[in-house]
Amino acid sequence: MSNPLSAFDLVQLRQRRSVKWAEYGPEVLPVWVAEMDTPLAEPVAAALTAAIGRGDTGYAKPGGLLEAFAGFAERRYGWRADPAGMRLVPDVMTGIVEALGQVTAQGDAVVVNSPGYPPFFYWLERIGREVVRSPGLDLDRLERDFAAGAKAYLLCNPHNPTGRVYTAEQLRAVAGLADRYGVRVVVDEIHAPLTYPGERHVPFATIDAESAARSITLVSASKAWNLAGLKAALAVPGPQARAEVAAIHEEVSEGAGLFGVIASEAAFTQGEPWLDALLTGLDENRRLLARLLAEHVPAVGYEVPQATYLAWLDCRGLGIEGDPAELFLERGEVALSPGPRYGVPGFARFNFATAPERVTEAVLRMAKALTDR
Repeated sequence: MSNPLSAFDLVQLRQRRSVKWAEYGPEVLPVWVAEMDTPLAEPVAAALTAAIGRGDTGYAKPGGLLEAFAGFAERRYGWRADPAGMRLVPDVMTGIVEALGQVTAQGDAVVVNSPGYPPFFYWLERIGREVVRSPGLDLDRLERDFAAGAKAYLLCNPHNPTGRVYTAEQLRAVAGLADRYGVRVVVDEIHAPLTYPGERHVPFATIDAESAARSITLVSASKAWNLAGLKAALAVPGPQARAEVAAIHEEVSEGAGLFGVIASEAAFTQGEPWLDALLTGLDENRRLLARLLAEHVPAVGYEVPQATYLAWLDCRGLGIEGDPAELFLERGEVALSPGPRYGVPGFARFNFATAPERVTEAVLRMAKALTDR
C-alpha cells in the first residue's frame, strides 16, 4: 500500500476547509494542529459514501462501534474491553469532562502532566476543578501531588505533545500511587493506534490494580484515521467504574455525529492495513525530521517520539526572546504550535503528518527564520 502522506499536493491541500489549512494565508506552511494531510482510508471512505447514498444523515446511534473498538483493542493491545459498559461521546475532551464530572466535585484538585494538551488546562478550570501541573511523569513529584489531596489524575498515554509511550512498569507505579492515595485515574488514549513498531502501548485499564479497575479511558479513531471533524469517541470504564460511565447523561451521547460513528466503526474493523501503511510513512518522517534538524537547526533539541505524529521541539538553545513559534511564523512563514499553550515556554510542537518534502520545506523555513533575525 502506498504512503497516504504523499497522496495530495499543496494545491489540493489548500482547497481544504479544515482549520489546519484555513487558519493562515497561502504563504504559510502549516505544521501545527493535529490534522493529517492524507486521504481517508478506503474502507472509511466507502462506508461514508454508502451512508450518503442512502441519505443516512440523521442522529447517531452507536451501532457496531462498541464491538468494533473492542475487537481492535484486543487485536492491537491484548485488551479485552467490554462493549456493554462503553458510552458514546462526541470527542475525547468531552468524555474527559464528563468522566471527571462523575469522579470529582467542584473545587477538587486534578493532576495533569506538564507539558500537556492545552484543553486539559482550560477545560478543567471551566468546570471548577483545581489544576495541579505535575512536570513530566516524575513519580516522586506525582506522589507529592497525590499526597497533597488530589482527587483525580488525568493521564495522557501516549503522551501529547512529547510522543512518549509509558511502559507497563511505569503504569504499575502510577497505579500503585493512585491506590495508595485514593486517586481516580482518567486516561486519554486517543493516540494509542499511532504507536510505532518496536514500541508497545499498554492500556492503563489492563494493569492489575484497583485504580485501573476504577479508571475511565477515553478512546477514538479520530487521530489515527484523521476523523476529528466527524465527532465520535468512547468512554470505556474499568470493571469498577461502569456505574459512573453509565451515569453520563444520554444527551452527551446525542452530541456524537452519525458519520463519526460510521467512519470509526469502519476504521476499527477494516482500517488496519491503511493504518500500518500510515505508520510506515510517519516512521520515516520522524527520522527524517531528526536528520533535518541536526543539519539545519542543530540547536533545537528533539527526541524522536515513540508514538503520535507530533514532535516536541526544545528551542531554548536558540536564544530567542519570547515564543519560538511566533518567530518561525513571522520570519519563516511556517506555523508550529506554541509551547506556552502546553504549559512550557521555549518549546514548539511540529506536526510531521505530511509528505516528506513538506517536512523538509518546513525545517528549511525554520532555519531561514533564524538567519533572518
